[in-house]
Amino acid sequence: MRKLIFATLVVFVFSVVNAQEHLPTADEYASFFKTKTLVVMDPNPMSDFNFKIKEVMSKVWTLTDYEFIDDKEFEERRNDPAYSFLVTTVVTFDHDKTKARYNFLSLLMGEAEKDVKELPDLCSIPLSYLRVEDDSYAYKMEAFIRFIQDHVQLMHEKPELIKANVFKYYNKNIKSLKDKTLLLVKEDLQETVNSQSKIQRLYPYDVKIVSRDEVTQAIEQKDKDVVFLHKVGPEGTKYKARCYKILVGAADSRFYYFDYHMINKKHRDALLEKDLKRMVSH
Repeated sequence: MRKLIFATLVVFVFSVVNAQEHLPTADEYASFFKTKTLVVMDPNPMSDFNFKIKEVMSKVWTLTDYEFIDDKEFEERRNDPAYSFLVTTVVTFDHDKTKARYNFLSLLMGEAEKDVKELPDLCSIPLSYLRVEDDSYAYKMEAFIRFIQDHVQLMHEKPELIKANVFKYYNKNIKSLKDKTLLLVKEDLQETVNSQSKIQRLYPYDVKIVSRDEVTQAIEQKDKDVVFLHKVGPEGTKYKARCYKILVGAADSRFYYFDYHMINKKHRDALLEKDLKRMVSH
């Protein structure tokens, strides 16, 4: 079974802060580099996540030795500090009236005599709502793994950022959008901005509406001129919910923009006009 973590809802989540509000320490980030990273596979052997994570780890992962394991092995080894774990976690947020459940990709540290929700969380990225198919995010996996690596390295080199508002640190990248090409997949767009001409009424920088394959190609080629949208929405599985929108660099895997809105008749499960306006107002 996937693991359930109850988290505090913050403006942006790089670490899933649990009920004890435990932030990882500089020592935990330093200890990570001495571990072997165990990648926990999805119980469904045919999942897109399993195929993609195996491909991406061999291409991208450089920080530690790694191995692929199943849920049973995770339960047996999760309390051993010699290991770190890349695992999909099911997350709910405290004080969230929607009761939504999310899939996150989390980098956890093994620690003796700790429940899963108490394991030090070095970095977590929202992938999707719980019941959304994993093909909605698997094609972007290489960028997510690169981001996790870079984030851990950054926290290790600049431990003063651990307790800071890390979102504020990354949000400075929004000023660079004017020099990037924004790739958007049409099904992720509000109807009022689902064409090139509609978008460019609001967004004066370079933008293209593309297929998922074209996003994958930009990530694989590490195109330094490209930023793409990662949308986390319920995709029709839930109607009272949030829609998260994150812009990610195809080459540097940095985050350039983050926001969310509550879904209703006016504000659909999509990138909105107001998002495009915010991207150019900074």
